[in-house]
Amino acid sequence: LKIIIIDDEQNSIETLRWELDAFKEDVKIVAECLSAIEGIESIKKHNPDLIFLDIEMPGMNGFEMLEKLDKIDFDIVFTTAYDQFALNAFKVSAMDYLLKPVNYSDLKKVIDKAKQRKEEPEIQKQLELLFEFMKNKNPDFPTIALPTMEGLEFVEINKIVNCESDSNYTYIFTEEGEKFYVSKTLKDIEEMLKGHNFVRVHNSHLVNILHVKRYIKGRGGELVLKNGKYVPVSRSKKEDLLKLF
Repeated sequence: LKIIIIDDEQNSIETLRWELDAFKEDVKIVAECLSAIEGIESIKKHNPDLIFLDIEMPGMNGFEMLEKLDKIDFDIVFTTAYDQFALNAFKVSAMDYLLKPVNYSDLKKVIDKAKQRKEEPEIQKQLELLFEFMKNKNPDFPTIALPTMEGLEFVEINKIVNCESDSNYTYIFTEEGEKFYVSKTLKDIEEMLKGHNFVRVHNSHLVNILHVKRYIKGRGGELVLKNGKYVPVSRSKKEDLLKLF
């Protein structure tokens, strides 16, 4: 893999270079850039497979740099200090990111993922989602990118009816009868859908309250969804659920 590192902090570049040395049989750093302008020039010159891109840089940030490129036919891993809003944006768009300081296990995951990926036809759509989210601090965000075994599914959030846990994976059901097996935990999905009318009614179930038809009393009770499906409510979640109606 041909790699370019773009970061305005020399220490961050050196740290990442040192971490990448553990993968020297699989990767080759072809350029190290201290600014977005240098990054654009290096991308055009080297045609990389993967770039590590800092977000906050003086003059032009990482997002602005990407918008200036004519085409994006390489993988992107954003590197950033902790920023909850940015992290939510990455999750919604299914973009890869690393928190500084970068640790080995997280780096290995993104390197392995890049090695397995032959092409990235969805990268432009992912970036559109990401940019839309980042430009509007309170987005009425209509679409989410869901990582499945086959690739990515772009789904309208309001069409998601309910989500069901399956260990480290999640089944997601839509009003059109679609069923997606997503490589995210239910907790991850809950975070991604926060603020969009979803409520955790059980350890294994997340429901869009806009698709709820009826509540049936019981120790915890059950929800009847508009599509006829029954979803159990745990006793610990019952009180919080009923406050919503």
